Amino acid sequence: MSSLIPTLAGSWYTDPSIFAREQELIFERMWFCVARGSDVATPGAFRTVQVGRESLLVTRAADGRARAFLNVCRHRGAQLCAEESGSVKRTFKCMYHAWAYGLDGKLVAAPNLVKMPDIDRVEYGLTAVHVREWLGYVWVCLADQPPSFEDDVMGACTERLGDLESIERYRLPELEVGRRIRYDVRANWKLIIENFMECYHCSTIHPELVHVLPEFAGGYAAQYYVGHGAEFGRDVEGFTVDGSPGVTTIGTIAAEQDRRYYAITIKPQVFVNLVPDHVIFHRMYPLAADRTIVECDWLFRPDVLASGADLSRSVELFDRVNRQDFEACERCQPSMSSRAYARGGVLVPSEHHIGAFHQWVTDRLHPIRGK
Repeated sequence: MSSLIPTLAGSWYTDPSIFAREQELIFERMWFCVARGSDVATPGAFRTVQVGRESLLVTRAADGRARAFLNVCRHRGAQLCAEESGSVKRTFKCMYHAWAYGLDGKLVAAPNLVKMPDIDRVEYGLTAVHVREWLGYVWVCLADQPPSFEDDVMGACTERLGDLESIERYRLPELEVGRRIRYDVRANWKLIIENFMECYHCSTIHPELVHVLPEFAGGYAAQYYVGHGAEFGRDVEGFTVDGSPGVTTIGTIAAEQDRRYYAITIKPQVFVNLVPDHVIFHRMYPLAADRTIVECDWLFRPDVLASGADLSRSVELFDRVNRQDFEACERCQPSMSSRAYARGGVLVPSEHHIGAFHQWVTDRLHPIRGK
């Protein structure tokens, strides 16, 4: 009996109708990480983000809470904010007919509004979506009844690390963004997740990473059993492009977390990478069957950034890893429509967890497939 595991068929990566079902049944029903809390640090600061088929307006209200709304004026449907980011003082005003909404989403002004006493300012306010803040990031859910944040998001960290304390020791809410890079990847979002979940490719395309984490040369990823962190090489001093010392470590991590790298996948679109002196946090924004924006933050201690420490070697390591990975994904994408991949490919035993991911995707789409 063959030990190889079949993959999804190529059409799962190219078919716009499948992508549309994923938008509806995955991205619009699960918790989706949209922004760093510091991106909307003050009341009126905002970001616009695409989640599934919806444009979202993410902001912070006067009470200090992060809020998120569908980016649609309730009057005639004009997009309220066209900019990717910005700030307003007290209201978001539609450019079409000047309907204005408070930071809490309530309709507060419109031409001749006083002559329309039957307009309910709450009912015709912006359409709110569910919001949580955790790990210093803003997470949203478009579902009327969102799934358990504790089970789906926090649970992914517990499943990977063994407990929540292990990630909380890295103090992500207190860290600051030292560098952010936005990648426009011409590949399906699932190819990117599959790539991140396995290390069968590491010795082939990641020489710098394998130097720092030599066990990756064996083809097993850092996620292959609970609590495992890949250990730095004997001659490696830091998680840097050349293995040289990094910056001041996060002082609250446990002794067993020192000199180790941990990777977490939080479905459907977050990767968290933990090393002793910084955290690398990826967020994917799937825009089409063959296009995904990936925003990657490098998070460091505030005093490290204030000191003007050189971050370049730390950033360069995973920037190279990202570019190597995304090139591989882009190399795969055109072949997903080839007759050679019409029935899919195969996974080797060390990639078994990708098979589990494929089952998860098909299960999520199960209700609309009618099978």
